Amino acid sequence: MEYETILSEYVNYGRNKFIEISKKRVVSENAVFLNISKGYYTPEGEKRYHRGIGFPPERAIIDALIEKLTAVASTVEDTGSAASSNTED
Repeated sequence: MEYETILSEYVNYGRNKFIEISKKRVVSENAVFLNISKGYYTPEGEKRYHRGIGFPPERAIIDALIEKLTAVASTVEDTGSAASSNTED
């Protein structure tokens, strides 16, 4: 599947990691979707991606994601480190 990125925003964390939030378009179908990807920077400064999740740009989905993320984040103590050892880098 070929797609083009319309808009991207990045959240950097750790020494060389990032989360990319983007709006993309599937070229063959002219369909738009939102994407959240996890990645890292190489020593040369290039971006490499681990994984991503795409979903329709529907207001109900976006609002639900924001609500759930806020609810989960409110239960995390600000310790300056990952709260769970069950994360993948």
